Amino acid sequence: MRVLIIGSGGREHALAWAVAASPLLTELFIAPGNPGTAAFAQNVPLRGTDIAGLVAFAVERKIDLVIPGPEAPLVAGIADALAAAGIACCGPSAAAAQLEGSKEFTKEIADAAGIPTAAWASFTQAEAAHEYIEATGAPIVIKADGLAAGKGVVVAATLDEAHEALTAIMEDKVHGAAGAKVVIEQCLEGEEISVFALCDGQDALYLGVAADHKRVGDGDTGPNTGGMGAISPPPWAPPAIIEAAMSRIIRPALAEMAKRGMPFRGFLFAGLMLEPDGPKLIEFNVRFGDPECETLLPLLESDLLPALAAAANGALKGAELRWKTSASATVVLCAKGYPGAYATGGEILGLEQAAALPGVQLFHAGTMAAEGGILANGGRVLAVNALGADLEQAVARAYAAVDTIDWDDGFCRRDIGRRAIFAAALAKG
Repeated sequence: MRVLIIGSGGREHALAWAVAASPLLTELFIAPGNPGTAAFAQNVPLRGTDIAGLVAFAVERKIDLVIPGPEAPLVAGIADALAAAGIACCGPSAAAAQLEGSKEFTKEIADAAGIPTAAWASFTQAEAAHEYIEATGAPIVIKADGLAAGKGVVVAATLDEAHEALTAIMEDKVHGAAGAKVVIEQCLEGEEISVFALCDGQDALYLGVAADHKRVGDGDTGPNTGGMGAISPPPWAPPAIIEAAMSRIIRPALAEMAKRGMPFRGFLFAGLMLEPDGPKLIEFNVRFGDPECETLLPLLESDLLPALAAAANGALKGAELRWKTSASATVVLCAKGYPGAYATGGEILGLEQAAALPGVQLFHAGTMAAEGGILANGGRVLAVNALGADLEQAVARAYAAVDTIDWDDGFCRRDIGRRAIFAAALAKG
């Protein structure tokens, strides 16, 4: 098979790494890719939003399967454009991608399908939204309706925070057009997990569960980011929780989407809150998570490529994947200042030594190659993954690799997996 992956981050590096191991693969391209993907794929200088250019490339190179990594090309209609050219795509149509492109659409699907989720209301007028917040009280959740690079959600502990968030989103337009409409939700409390499934429009194949660490600082302090690290499996997600997530949330959503004539194909990411009466939907994303992808794919024992092709072609029924019994931990190395302004161009040393440590796999997220070296070129720069017999060993290995990397401008959270390790120890007594 000739395969094209779209994207340039750690998620796409992990996808390319997994696909490159398939005996079915004959050629692997990634647009635009990064220095990490260049080791086993051909990087193509095309942006993920260049729909026409990507389709033309896929036609010219007789690509058999396209795998979009980020959400933007999916919401922009890359799957529809590829379908019109007769090329399979492991990703949803623009209509189905509304599950991430519009928070209001997701809530409507959840209500229609009977999926447990927080009480909500949507607004296009700031004044009405402010009045609703005042009447409802805090804590409360404010969400920009559209895509905001993972930064359009504010969990407001006080009314003042809620009003400030609303003003920033709707009036100051900090997220541009994404904030023309807001969804305001009841604040759910509990442990949060991310459950992943590969879907073909009708069937869903479970892809794993992870717990992300969103805030920039230790102890879950500071602003939300694109993700500072992840662990799998979280000890608060036993098999009964996973079964509930698949049967009460993911499969009903698939059925409702099919019923509406917009069957969902590709990766479905359910962000869930675990409450005493079971998991509740926080949000859907229409792609693999980042850094969850870098955390889960190293656990996969099966060939990923046949499953991706089956999902794209509506043929997942009966498919199975085998997983290692190991634990997995990912620590994200970021440029100082992230998620605010940060410097680029600093040299990163020690990557080969770190990658040679037991159980470790490095994924490039925001790097560039220059004169034989690797330089920082983004906010989230490297995803450092490690497997272990348990979470404690996986986390220790990941941090050993982090400490082997020499990069003056970098930082990371130092508590990835700490709560999970503590919870696992408590469960053992």
